Amino acid sequence: MDFFAPLASHPWAYPALEAVHIVGIALLLGNLVALEMRVFGFAAALPAEALARLSLGLALAGFGLAAASGLLMFATQPLELIANRFFVVKMGLLALAGCNAGWFHGRDSLRKLDRLARVQMLLSTAIWLTVVVCGRWIAY
Repeated sequence: MDFFAPLASHPWAYPALEAVHIVGIALLLGNLVALEMRVFGFAAALPAEALARLSLGLALAGFGLAAASGLLMFATQPLELIANRFFVVKMGLLALAGCNAGWFHGRDSLRKLDRLARVQMLLSTAIWLTVVVCGRWIAY
C-alpha cells in the first residue's frame, strides 16, 4: 500500500495541502516584495535591517509551509511530477532562488543597498514569480 495514497484520495486532504502551499507562497513572496520596495528606497524611514529581520523571518516561515506542503503533494505522485518539465524547471528555479539569496546575503547587500542589491532583489522576485507560474502549469 502506498503510504501517501490517502492524501491523494481523501476529499479534502489534497485541497488542504494546496491551500497551505498557497498561504506559504503568499507569505514568502509578499514579504520579499515588501523588502524589495525598501531596497528600492520606498519607506526610507524604516531601517532596512529591521524590516529585513521581520520580513525575512516571515518569508522563511512561508517557505517552510510551502516546502512542507509541496513535499507532501509531491509524495502523492512523484513519478508523474518528475516527468513534468514544469516541475523540473520549478525545482531548478528554487535552487537558483537559494543561490541568489546566498549571494545577496553573502555580499551584505542589505547594508550596501547599491545597484547590485537592487538587481539581486529584482532577480529574486522574477525567479519567485516564475516558480509560481511553473507551479500553476504543473496542474495542466
